[in-house]
Amino acid sequence: MLAASVLWGTTGTAATFAPDVGPLAIGAVAMGLGGLLQALVAAGRIARQAPRLRVRRGTVLLGAVAVAAYPLAFYSAMHLAGVAVGTVVSIGMAPLASAVIERVMDRRRLTRRWKLGATLGLLGTLMLCAGQAAGAPGGAERTSTAATVLGVGLGLIAATTYALYSWAAHRLITQGITARASMGAVFGVGGLLLVPVLLVTGAPLLDSGSNMAVGAYMALVPMFAGYVLFGWGLAHVPASTATTLSLLEPAVAAVLAVLVIGERLPAVGWGGIALVLACLAVLTAPAGVSGRRRQRGQRRQRRQGRDGVTLPRRTAVERPLAQSDPAP
Repeated sequence: MLAASVLWGTTGTAATFAPDVGPLAIGAVAMGLGGLLQALVAAGRIARQAPRLRVRRGTVLLGAVAVAAYPLAFYSAMHLAGVAVGTVVSIGMAPLASAVIERVMDRRRLTRRWKLGATLGLLGTLMLCAGQAAGAPGGAERTSTAATVLGVGLGLIAATTYALYSWAAHRLITQGITARASMGAVFGVGGLLLVPVLLVTGAPLLDSGSNMAVGAYMALVPMFAGYVLFGWGLAHVPASTATTLSLLEPAVAAVLAVLVIGERLPAVGWGGIALVLACLAVLTAPAGVSGRRRQRGQRRQRRQGRDGVTLPRRTAVERPLAQSDPAP
């Protein structure tokens, strides 16, 4: 998850090397081609698990529509409201949206660790973006109020769709479909939905070698490789934790903006980065003795039959089938 967030954090800096390419084209080439590549690489696994994917086609379609909507909303939010505001709304609000989705759909309770980590992460992201705004140039580059409001609205859509496709992929994985097949199916269909957008808006990508290089990098590295890592992570943590860990992305983006582009970051921004790192430390620290005992107790309870008899432990091969196959 953290490695994926680092790769995603490079997209803003990379996009500055193609200033003539609009946000819709950037989003379509990044997520569209990246998603199609994921489907291509996972084609064998998708074919083997096609019957299970067809049974859960509603989840696949929901995730795919969210995949197609997310980059268009995300890059447009940054274009209209500015990088700082667009990022804090799109990435910073995603953990809250994900927690609401899990609460409604899965009845999942939020742990105290998640609440502490999310609070630190959101506060750090707000401080970071405030620092970026304070260090950004003013004058003609200031956005209008109407553009900012529209950008914030698109940022909320981006946060919700990010949380939705994370939840959909995690749901497929926990129901016995492999991470590669789940991500390939969701992102492959999402990539197909983005192809018309790319055909309509992507002409500037072919105007120069630098534009083509930016498009290729966005599709191959942060989107293809990043979401492969993201899929592996979703096999082990809930979507709400995954979206909270992705708060590292704006911190990476800010550091790269300072080192590569030459932007300034005031002290409040560096303080925000420190809080984001504290958030990640809270969420990734090993569980304590009481936490491990609680986890063992929960696993023991899940192995109890209704008549109080302990059921035999299932093997790793049997477990996905038992989780996904309907009861007779």
